[in-house]
Amino acid sequence: MKKILLIAVLFVFALNSNAQVMQQKAQWATISMPQLKCWVCKEKVDQFLLTEKGPNADAGIVQWTISMNTGILKIQYIPDRITLDYIRVTLNNAGYDADTTKAEPDAYKMLPPICKRAADGGGPQKGKPCNLPPDGQ
Repeated sequence: MKKILLIAVLFVFALNSNAQVMQQKAQWATISMPQLKCWVCKEKVDQFLLTEKGPNADAGIVQWTISMNTGILKIQYIPDRITLDYIRVTLNNAGYDADTTKAEPDAYKMLPPICKRAADGGGPQKGKPCNLPPDGQ
């Protein structure tokens, strides 16, 4: 009986150790988003990522920071729950270019003019910086 109990305890311990090894730690990635230069774009990306993140980072997105001066999104994610390619596709589905992937055309058309590519007349307008916080923020 003691042998069976000892084997059962060792089995449970081995399973628990294996599960901890299999779960990957969160890691950071940098995604270039040239359209991400204004507060309107930042708020849209924030809302989209909040939806994808879900409560308690269950979907694998943990947190992110956005630099509007450089158009860079730094995102922390859990690789065994979500891939970096999936995050890029998610951003494309929101209408934004992400690294070398292009925005989904229908979603891009729905963006406000300021959030569109500079080649399409979007982005900051001359003499009107849009990377400054709007009044009241």
